[in-house]
Amino acid sequence: MSLRVFADHCVSNLIVLALRRDGHEVFCLRDYMPHASPDAAVIRKAQALNAILLSLNGDFADIVSYPPSDYAGIVALEIRDHPEVTEVVTDRLRAYFREHPDGVFYRGKLLVVESHRIRIRI
Repeated sequence: MSLRVFADHCVSNLIVLALRRDGHEVFCLRDYMPHASPDAAVIRKAQALNAILLSLNGDFADIVSYPPSDYAGIVALEIRDHPEVTEVVTDRLRAYFREHPDGVFYRGKLLVVESHRIRIRI
């Protein structure tokens, strides 16, 4: 089973391609809206596509502004200014997606993916 993922503009093409190789349907922001679209518009587009939002933008990890219960799933990748962890974080996410391949599992959840763990907020 593949997941539907909406990749924010800050998500590397390497991550997008890795997820697509795993069979996931990955939509890229640049194909749907301007690069500088406001966060509210980005998450609305993810909802319209019935997709999990994937972003490096820490704003989406703010559960007050973006309560997980309102969305089909939010995945915040913790890479910040350390591109050297991109591969480790991507591999951790890919493994988690393999373990939990049903999109329903992600509804109402925020996953914060770090190089050494995944934190889940509900």
